[in-house]
Amino acid sequence: MRKRSVVVALVACTALWGAAGCGSSGNSGAKNSTAGFKVPNVPMQKSVGAGEGKVNLIAWAGYVEDGSTDPKVNWVTDFEKQTGCQVSTKVGNTSDEMVTLMRSGQYDGVSASGDATLRLIASGDVAPVNTKLVPNYRDVFAQLKNQSFNSVNGQMYGIPHGRGANLLMWRSDKVTKPLNSWDAVFSQASQYKGKVTAYDNPIYIADAALWLKAHKPDLGIKNVYELDDKQFTAAVDLLKAQRQNIGQYWSDFSKEQAAFTSGDTTVGTTWQVVANLLHADKVPVKTTLPTEGATGWSDTWMISSKAKHPNCMYKWMNWIISPKVNAQVAEWFGEAPSNAKSCQMTADKNHCRTYHANDAAYFNRVSFWTTPRKQCGDARGAVCKDYSEWVQAWTDIKG
Repeated sequence: MRKRSVVVALVACTALWGAAGCGSSGNSGAKNSTAGFKVPNVPMQKSVGAGEGKVNLIAWAGYVEDGSTDPKVNWVTDFEKQTGCQVSTKVGNTSDEMVTLMRSGQYDGVSASGDATLRLIASGDVAPVNTKLVPNYRDVFAQLKNQSFNSVNGQMYGIPHGRGANLLMWRSDKVTKPLNSWDAVFSQASQYKGKVTAYDNPIYIADAALWLKAHKPDLGIKNVYELDDKQFTAAVDLLKAQRQNIGQYWSDFSKEQAAFTSGDTTVGTTWQVVANLLHADKVPVKTTLPTEGATGWSDTWMISSKAKHPNCMYKWMNWIISPKVNAQVAEWFGEAPSNAKSCQMTADKNHCRTYHANDAAYFNRVSFWTTPRKQCGDARGAVCKDYSEWVQAWTDIKG
């Protein structure tokens, strides 16, 4: 399992979006509209021929392993042998870095998270994906298809790779009563003053909105990524109050792991992979998907509209979600695979149960990251806060 360096870079995204605004329509655990979203006229590939001999990728660390990290972890070499496509990988450390790299036109594809996908679509930097040319797509969990973070108006713009939820975790030797609500890090956080941790990212504002959606229904929050001025102000105020109890924010999960191990942190948001590592080290922690639900992430392989090796990129997208390979990636990285058949091929036969891979009800409670944009996905129109405003607010929250 590899370190997931997910940090949304703190830059204004209006320049990337132009007239289209900033962000996406957000996810409340189900399919969502992309109202007011204008899609550039980018052609879709109609067939896949012989490979061009190479493919240049941008990926999160741990997604494209060739044995150099660990000799036993290698799904690239067989791909190269079978397709003749030599793989070159640039590790992206942030979503904004990936967006910037894709705009250069030097790469064929990217493993984009939901906070980058619609930016890439809106700017015309990625092309719609012809799923008929990706045979393994038919076995992708239905819940990952045609979502607001990987499609527009029913047209897929990528191939789902994997997903996970942002969970509530606590030291069970310090907190003896099981927790079941995000109250622990918001309304009741003062009980753990200086021992609370939160994800260091503007997208974390959605976590505050999620709590408000459940506990302050008068605000009328329907989608945690579509916040008007009143809703946004409430979320920011909640996070400013939380700030008084935060011991440290985290973006590198190895640092969160160390904080829970040392006891510097007692409670906060986490990923399942962190809990697994802590359990392996005999650190007493417990996790839950709280009653309010949770935010989460789903990554998508997207093809550049300027791809110089499009056939190899299509071959890669089919390869990376093939049952055996997708199982390998999911276990190494620590996530739920996207291919339903992968669950039969994991070395750990409990992997898919641990990560809730085929638990539709579980993921119906997860609001997957999407980039906030000015155009709300409902009748309110262009009154929602875009990502540049989330970035500025996050800076103010942290002080």
